[in-house]
Amino acid sequence: MAKVRTKDLIERFNLELIAGKNGIHREIVKSDISRPGLEMAGYFKHYAAERIQLLGKTEVSFFYDLSDEMKTDRIKRLCTDVTPGIVISRGMEVPQELIEAGQNAGVPIMRSPLKTTSVISRMTNYLESKFAPFTAIHGVLVDIYGVGVLITGQSGVGKSETALELVKRGHRLVADDSVEIRQEDFDTLIGNSPPLIEHLLEIRGLGIIDVMTLFGAGAVRSHKRITMVINLELWDKDKQYDRLGLDEDTMKIMDVELPQATIPVRPGRNLAVIIEVAAMNFRLKRMGINAAKDFSQRLTQMIDSDDDKFEE
Repeated sequence: MAKVRTKDLIERFNLELIAGKNGIHREIVKSDISRPGLEMAGYFKHYAAERIQLLGKTEVSFFYDLSDEMKTDRIKRLCTDVTPGIVISRGMEVPQELIEAGQNAGVPIMRSPLKTTSVISRMTNYLESKFAPFTAIHGVLVDIYGVGVLITGQSGVGKSETALELVKRGHRLVADDSVEIRQEDFDTLIGNSPPLIEHLLEIRGLGIIDVMTLFGAGAVRSHKRITMVINLELWDKDKQYDRLGLDEDTMKIMDVELPQATIPVRPGRNLAVIIEVAAMNFRLKRMGINAAKDFSQRLTQMIDSDDDKFEE
């Protein structure tokens, strides 16, 4: 899991640092954003001090109605040793008491010109992506007609060569050899390449090639949602392979089940075309068109019709 510090939020969202410069290296440990309305009223029993605190128009207006003694008490209790920062939204004027308390306690006091809801949604999305569960898988990730296809298989089966052919056919490479995957929400997997090998393909006999230099910027992507898995394996004559497409296998990555198809590899099979068609067929299934099920239904109807004729 990546470390996120208050300094990263300041740079990412172009926040204005008002006070507490000494605390910009504080670590943020949770993606939740807290609006301390109850705390402004004096209830600190369940104060989530380790979160980013966001003061909107409601909190600031309420603060100005407090007595001087209450203002000092509330602000001091908001600025703890573990508070990563306090953000004022809407570009509002920052209370002097907050500036002084933040400076003394080393808590960064920041200001954003955006509306409160915009600040919450943007920061939450950013922090959740940073704190998302993470893993790495040996394989190749390619964007085929908008479908993120993860190609897996044992070393030397032809994953990179297939990816090169797909790039030549106009599709986009995301990652080769190692795919870093993070889980966003409960059913979304986002894959990207490690920075060291981004845009690179390893082709046995040729070595390392730079896909973006050879084919242009349109041939690569920095990240892509993974929606299906294609597993390549050497052809086994004793194994029964699915010939209709009715069997629906899945592969579990972290908490997400992804549809998986196994394609046997042997000389004469154009794997790039097969994977391309698999991606297009996956899109059709999501639109409610399933050729295998339609064929099965027609076959069943034909058998039933023949049985009726035989009975007559």
